[in-house]
Amino acid sequence: MPKDLVVILTALNLEYQAVRRKLAGPQVHRHERGTLFEVGTVQGTSCRVALGLTNKGNHSAAVIAERAIQEFSPVAVLFVGVAGALWDTARLGDVVMATHVYAYHGATSEDDGTKARPRVWETAHGISQLGSHLARVNDWADDTPGQGRAPQVRFGAIAAGEVVQNSKISAEARWIRQHYNDALAIEMEAAGVAQAGHLNGAPVAIIRGISDRADGTKNSAKDRNWQPRAAANAAAFATRLAVELVGEQEQIAMSQADKAHTADRLGGHVSNTAHNSTVGIMAGSVRESSVHLNADPRAAGPADLVAELDAFREHLKRHHAEGTLDDDTYREALAELGFARRAARENTPEPAKRATMALKRLRGLIAEIPELVAMLAPLVVAAGDLS
Repeated sequence: MPKDLVVILTALNLEYQAVRRKLAGPQVHRHERGTLFEVGTVQGTSCRVALGLTNKGNHSAAVIAERAIQEFSPVAVLFVGVAGALWDTARLGDVVMATHVYAYHGATSEDDGTKARPRVWETAHGISQLGSHLARVNDWADDTPGQGRAPQVRFGAIAAGEVVQNSKISAEARWIRQHYNDALAIEMEAAGVAQAGHLNGAPVAIIRGISDRADGTKNSAKDRNWQPRAAANAAAFATRLAVELVGEQEQIAMSQADKAHTADRLGGHVSNTAHNSTVGIMAGSVRESSVHLNADPRAAGPADLVAELDAFREHLKRHHAEGTLDDDTYREALAELGFARRAARENTPEPAKRATMALKRLRGLIAEIPELVAMLAPLVVAAGDLS
């Protein structure tokens, strides 16, 4: 499967809708056990997102997260929504991205009191670094008039339990502050999603907008005002992170393809250059080689590019027949190739840009097949030259 999809999960419909508003063309995808996801692209990008609803609680979140991972083999799983702040560090509307997650209800009861036995999952280094970078760049928030100060991103521990925490003075609240006093926020699903990611080898990020202070004000008018704003802020940061994660995977795939292509050329390519003389090639075998005399090997015009795209279609067909391209990816690849071909034939700047974008989306679909990526690279450049 191409690494161009991120799973985003939420517990509440309000959170789900906040993410869904960021997606273009969402289509329902049904898991064989009845769980429904919607798959769309982040608006203005080629990044695909599979959006799902887990409902409340760590157990439900873990089950749905595992189903999503098995179904989509995503680049990462992002759990997105609202949470209560435990300290004044995070203000209402700010976004907290977990550096690690505590399952704080693990404990043992003994004669001299209750002893904490927490489980902890750390956020994968790569996704944590990317989140920190986006926070520094600080161009992810929606520019909505009348929303007051811009939200900030905070990084720290998130505590996940099995009860709604809505007090600063209860025995539960004192327990949390005694044993988990570095936690910035508290909620009910992060531990389940983190466990599912750990067991399935999928990177997980927990992203929460602060909607209350877990201090008895839940369900108040103030909370009802802040919940949609906090959910929207979390959705904005999460979808931007998803786009960056997919872009990073594309860059990795291109780099690997370039290395593979370079190694192949060094290992089996013969290149002779002659000036005003006869060129001869002598080798035991020469595969897929070309001789260019004072010529640019790239497609020179619309007709040449269309011909190259037609030739590329045959390579797609071969890989599909050999089983290296699955049916769904093959169909999507042909659709993008057809779109690029039609745009290239128009030979004007705007269609040329559309052709380039289609070929870039095609590159994402075939990212795991270095041979095809290497063949496509000069065609992307050629399409750009037409504009």
